Amino acid sequence: MKETEMIFGTRAVIEAVQAGKEVDKILMRRDLQNDLSRQLFNIVKTTHIPIQRVPQEKLDRLTRKNHQGVIAFISAVTYQKLEDIVPFLYEEGKNPFILLLDGITDVRNFGAIARTCACAGADAIVVPARNSVSVNADAVKTSAGALLSLPVCKENSITDAIKYLQNCGYRVFAATERAEKTYTQADYSTPTAIVMGGEDNGISSENLRICDEWVKIPLLGTIASLNVSAAAAVLMYEVVRQRG
Repeated sequence: MKETEMIFGTRAVIEAVQAGKEVDKILMRRDLQNDLSRQLFNIVKTTHIPIQRVPQEKLDRLTRKNHQGVIAFISAVTYQKLEDIVPFLYEEGKNPFILLLDGITDVRNFGAIARTCACAGADAIVVPARNSVSVNADAVKTSAGALLSLPVCKENSITDAIKYLQNCGYRVFAATERAEKTYTQADYSTPTAIVMGGEDNGISSENLRICDEWVKIPLLGTIASLNVSAAAAVLMYEVVRQRG
């Protein structure tokens, strides 16, 4: 991570949050306890910014500068809210298509997915505030710049995002090898959202349970699964194909 994407020091991080900077996450030294750190916690309570307690060594590996036990990661884009995007798409007369990423943490996979989203005409990507990839310079580069124009919605909960989309008339599909139906047997002609799971654990059981439909990509060889960015591309272009 380039140091220009990080802010060091408790007071500097407080000022960044108060100024409305797009902060992805904050790392704080595990044993840090002082008035400024408590002030930072109180300010962050009103946001969705996660704070992680980490050892001193992790902070030292990230920068040689005087971080004072606190480092904030700044997003390369301005995040948008799903509740703003969804009405706008309907007002524009679109047949909307949104991709939700449940626990994807690999930056290059995320960038590749965003690039395909832009090429396939997806309207937005949704990521959770915690346990998810951040939009940093590497992600933007891998996306070939797509992340600079494609709306990225950071939501407190993918579960809540799924329920919100369902209430707004979307049919939500889960991409999972546990499905009986193949991805070409599903109907994506109405407002559609597809949930892709993380590289290791897939879609959470709670999110699988509430999705409207499960779909799978047939695997004919000896490898157990596709890379998530490749799987996302296959599913997105089936949406494109069906919609003509």
